[in-house]
Amino acid sequence: MNISQAVKMAVKSITGNKGRSMLTMLGIIIGIASVMIIVSVINGSNQQTLKQMEAMGTNKVNVSASRYDGKSIFDDLYNYCNSLGSDLVLGVTPSSQFSATVVYGAKNSAVMEKNQGNGAMGGGTGDSSDTGQQTQDMPPTLYFGSDQYAACNNFQIGKGRDITQMDVKRYAQVCVLGARAAKIFFNYADPVGQTMQVNGLPFTVIGVYAEKDADSQWSMDNVIVFPYTASRYLSPSTQMTDFSVKASSSQATTQVVSLLTGYLGGIINDQNGYFSVYSDNESQQSMNEWATQMSLILGGIAAISLLVGGIGIMNIMLVTVTERTREIGIRRAIGAERRSIVTQFLIEAAMLCGIGGLIGIMVGTVGSLIVGKALLHTLVWPSPLITASAFLLSVALGILFGIYPAAKASKLQPVEALRAE
Repeated sequence: MNISQAVKMAVKSITGNKGRSMLTMLGIIIGIASVMIIVSVINGSNQQTLKQMEAMGTNKVNVSASRYDGKSIFDDLYNYCNSLGSDLVLGVTPSSQFSATVVYGAKNSAVMEKNQGNGAMGGGTGDSSDTGQQTQDMPPTLYFGSDQYAACNNFQIGKGRDITQMDVKRYAQVCVLGARAAKIFFNYADPVGQTMQVNGLPFTVIGVYAEKDADSQWSMDNVIVFPYTASRYLSPSTQMTDFSVKASSSQATTQVVSLLTGYLGGIINDQNGYFSVYSDNESQQSMNEWATQMSLILGGIAAISLLVGGIGIMNIMLVTVTERTREIGIRRAIGAERRSIVTQFLIEAAMLCGIGGLIGIMVGTVGSLIVGKALLHTLVWPSPLITASAFLLSVALGILFGIYPAAKASKLQPVEALRAE
């Protein structure tokens, strides 16, 4: 018997018992779909997180440091980082947030925050739609930053200019808006040169950062950055203890972490303060390891249904051998070799699992899109590698669990097989 004949007989056997075949494939379908959905969603979540981390800027070193006497550490940190040169450090800035009421015209951040807390107008994205559909404006996040804030956080100036060291030294009442904040407060008007009220004080908009996070509801573009020296009259109670240092490369990041740890250790001890230094690269590596572990654990749990499905395949193939005992006896009596019997049953088992795998892939793809949209608010498509692996796994399961029934069929003696009813 050649392969084409074996395939035709397998198709005839599967289609001749449609209900039984579908129930047999159910375990494979559920297993393949579950594995695809779990792995795809975890990968999608990991990619989304890494994309956000890249948008915030790679090769960042996070510093948390404070003196118990209340004196800021930033001036010392600023001077030291700039002394290292651009080969190691590209910038350093405070990364401290603070709360204040920002008003321009009819737009008021306090009202936005109140509406957000009350759930007014639904969970909007912060965009103003020309179609007349109202959406909720999200209040901007306010930061104190140095003249190197943009470099540390991967921002580029789109309009106007950035904060300068002169603005910092003069305690200038100026600010730079993120693209989303500019759209919320000014819509399509040019914000540069306009004056906003911040806690009742006038601040001139000197620039707008280019958009870099357009698709996110909680956008990194919805920010307003002020010179850190403005904290004296904007938020005197804000303690600047968190800072960002931008290393020039991933190789330089490790060296910068070591140098900063040594420097801070020389000026801060357990008696007069505390500090910690760590890089985002470490967080990114930890995130990758976590995603891999979760994929393996949850994928392994889902794979149990594949094992159950495989046992179901073996069971139904054993039933098929019993049902076709006389057929096998006749074929052996007229000279069929054992390997042709084995081939026939292995092909039938592989086709049964392969068809189940294809259906499982379709269900898994649709499921990944639905679950990704529900949990991650984005469409998550299974990767071609996952899809191909799922199909090959289903066929391999058919062959693996079909070996025993195929071997049992091939060992039937013609005389005994012909006596079977």
